[in-house]
Amino acid sequence: MAPLPSLCLLLLVLLLPPGAAAASPSPSRLVPYDLLYADGVRAYLARDWGRAAELLQRALHSYAGLRAARRACRAACRREAAFLGGPPAAGPWEAALLDRVLQRADCLQHCLGSRLGAAPSAHRASHAVRRDFERREPYNYLQVAFFQLKKLDQAVSAAHTFFVANPQHLQMREDIEKYRRMSGVKSDNFRDLEAAPHWEAYEAGVQHYNADEYLQAVDRLEESLREALSALEECRALCEGPLEEEEEEEEEEMQPGLYEAIAAHYIQVLKCRQQCVLEIATKPGRISATEDFIPSHLDLLQFAYDQVGNQALAAECAASYLLFYPTDEPVLEKMKQYQTELGEDTTVTARENIHHYVQRSLMEKKLIYYAVEHLGGTFNDPDLWTPDELIPENLKQKYREDQEKQKQETLDVEEREKRGPLPFEGITVTMDSRQMNGTHRVVFDRVLTESECKDLLRLTKAAGGTGDGYRARRSPHTPHERFEGLTVLKAMQLAQNGDVDWRDAKLLLQASEKSRKIIESYFTPGKKLHFSFTHLVCRTAVEEEQEGRMDLSHPVHADNCLLDPEGKECWKEPPAYVYRDYSGILYLNDDFQGGGLFFTEMDAVTVTAKVRPKCGRLVAFSSGKENPHGVWAVSRGRRCAIALWYTHSQEHAEQERVKAEELMERKAAEQNQPDGEEYQGADHSSRSSSESLTPDGRAGPVSRRHKPGSDRMQQPKQTRARDEF
Repeated sequence: MAPLPSLCLLLLVLLLPPGAAAASPSPSRLVPYDLLYADGVRAYLARDWGRAAELLQRALHSYAGLRAARRACRAACRREAAFLGGPPAAGPWEAALLDRVLQRADCLQHCLGSRLGAAPSAHRASHAVRRDFERREPYNYLQVAFFQLKKLDQAVSAAHTFFVANPQHLQMREDIEKYRRMSGVKSDNFRDLEAAPHWEAYEAGVQHYNADEYLQAVDRLEESLREALSALEECRALCEGPLEEEEEEEEEEMQPGLYEAIAAHYIQVLKCRQQCVLEIATKPGRISATEDFIPSHLDLLQFAYDQVGNQALAAECAASYLLFYPTDEPVLEKMKQYQTELGEDTTVTARENIHHYVQRSLMEKKLIYYAVEHLGGTFNDPDLWTPDELIPENLKQKYREDQEKQKQETLDVEEREKRGPLPFEGITVTMDSRQMNGTHRVVFDRVLTESECKDLLRLTKAAGGTGDGYRARRSPHTPHERFEGLTVLKAMQLAQNGDVDWRDAKLLLQASEKSRKIIESYFTPGKKLHFSFTHLVCRTAVEEEQEGRMDLSHPVHADNCLLDPEGKECWKEPPAYVYRDYSGILYLNDDFQGGGLFFTEMDAVTVTAKVRPKCGRLVAFSSGKENPHGVWAVSRGRRCAIALWYTHSQEHAEQERVKAEELMERKAAEQNQPDGEEYQGADHSSRSSSESLTPDGRAGPVSRRHKPGSDRMQQPKQTRARDEF
């Protein structure tokens, strides 16, 4: 699967002359990585695989070298031009301070110039290129180049490195599986070339801890803590970059003065440093950080040391943990126990590096909160342990509101992380749970084309029977509407008898199966969803019954429990369909009045979200008490949709669908047309005529890209890939 360059990168490739960075550099000169990257992509597009591989590897080496040089120079200049001591006895603070600032600036210029072999400004890449490297995009190009060069071991490592940071990338997942099946590929070829040492140690430590292997857990968790604190310092050093303006100020009078500019840049650096804890606590490929990453190490270590009989180190870890949460009752009790076991004369102190970490963080937070209070701006505090007294009184209410908002966003993030990639190209997520003010709710568009909607509407008119399609009720919910329903089995029987077009009946099976795959991949990737019931339904307003109408087309309810609005409870017991897990509605038209779907609180009155029907729109949600919903009255016209219910329980799978598929297979056989060519059942892959296909005939991918307040779901990437295997 070959990636295509983004628009910004293409502009860089086109604007730079060929070979802008490709010439052999002098030994002391580090060529800017964005130039190497542009030349590498140019060679890639020209299918010069050897040149592309060389340049892309050099770009990655240059990127790593630049970061290393910045870290080393800032650490060295911090020592050489340290801000220590006070001003001369009679000298002003301003001169003393800025004298040190100038010395450090001079130190950094010389240090970086000697390490890079060029002016540091030559290494400032665009935001788009920096983002590509943060997302490991060069490895996506590299894996194709290495594959074409028949260097399978390097291709596999590059592919795996990209996939670790982009686990939602559907096509790369398929490519990884192809590599696994290839002869000559070894398991140790699947290496993460950008692996963070602290994550490997942390995950191993937690595994030993959960297996009660405390000696091994102690070793790996201590290693993880050391590496994490080291990574934190490296991240903080990289925060001292140029001021990033949110928007350009063109008028001269709008430019900040000396002290305002210094303050703005310094606060930007402090905020960046504070966010570093989220960066090291976020595993590659995840969008949320591990909560309380540093304190959790200490909590795990104090218990593990206690289990191996080292109460002195257990007490030290407990004391260190209390620097973050000084009122934590269980740990305070453990401290008393350790003190008793060690003897009252033994002094227990927290680790010096943890004490420094906490005090420095508190100092930075204090400065940031002062700036927010007096100079404006916002601060998304990354830590749960920030003392309440540190926050200015007039910001506390906003801080609490932000914390509540962050908690909800954390739930949304966790929900997003459980999602898989959508299995069909072109489908868009119009609203997610956050935008719909709930959980496990989503709206997809472009699931069906206009022509497919018309074909299914033709099916409803041809079937034409009044009633719900399976219990012969005229209208199960209101006398003000005429209700028509058609099951998949009834549709296939009508097609068999020649009463409806065979293709329309088959499209009903295809559209519902496509919806199942979308909902399964979004909400429950890797866990099978079975059809519980499929129902093509239309509700038509009875014209003479609309005056003074007060009821709903479908009263507020939940799909797998009995809603009790007064008690604000939902009883999961018969006659409710307690085995239903997810629900969906695939709309076919919008040429009517009313008929919109709405969600409510448990009181069945407070509306939390609304969904307007339109052709090809699929709304999906979990079937429990978290999603009470109803349908407003259809006051004019005819509203048609496919109602869908799903279950994880195979024993409750829709039997009528099995029979419908058997009829379809029999019909296909009669026409001497193998069924597999046009339709496959729920346990196989299915494809509707609205899907986009890659050249090898598969449905193409849609790429989508813990602390609360992290990234929103990103827009589908502009790059698309094709199969190179």
